[in-house]
Amino acid sequence: MALLEVTGLVKSYATAGGPLSVIRGAALSIARGEMVAITGASGVGKSTLLHVLGGLDHFDAGTITIDGAALDRMSDDERVRFRNAHVGFVFQFHHLLPEFTALENVEMPLFIAGRPAAERRERAAMLLDRVGLAARADHRPGALSGGEQQRVAVARALACRPTLLLADEPTGNLDEATAAELLQLVRDMHREYGLTSVIVTHNSSLAAACDRIVRLEGGRLADAPPPGA
Repeated sequence: MALLEVTGLVKSYATAGGPLSVIRGAALSIARGEMVAITGASGVGKSTLLHVLGGLDHFDAGTITIDGAALDRMSDDERVRFRNAHVGFVFQFHHLLPEFTALENVEMPLFIAGRPAAERRERAAMLLDRVGLAARADHRPGALSGGEQQRVAVARALACRPTLLLADEPTGNLDEATAAELLQLVRDMHREYGLTSVIVTHNSSLAAACDRIVRLEGGRLADAPPPGA
């Protein structure tokens, strides 16, 4: 059974020269528990697609269903609540809040969800420990390395126990060794937490580690052959 189902997806942006079409009738079906890489040329719209799939951005036409819930039938407020409860995001630029500690950054989705303070701190501390940063919980992002910041971002993405993890170039700003460590962490967390994961990436090793590779080209999605095929 598909956890994420997309049909006839259309997304465009208004420009001075008229509408700029980015996604043109794309379709995608991802099974529960699957890890899928989305690849494609730079500027083709991969990040836009991920934002639309996660309810961060509106779309013009089509349907997106996540675990039986249709995004196109939700109001803006309903979409925000759904996203907080069911979707975790990891971005290329970690987007941690610089004035808060690592622990407080991981707590943030739980704070937005209205969870009690004790529950927030316990969950955040557990996740930081799982990503190997228990000793850095009181450090602000500026005192953390790039790899550590992305580990905090992974922990934050999982704070509300999402079913769907969306990651946009999560290793894009990391050196090769650190990227390999983060890749292993994402794979481990995907398995341990029973996630369905969609990862936009140019990293061939990361794409090859996924169950399936889907390529975005000409505004449409199609399964790509595995590396070396």
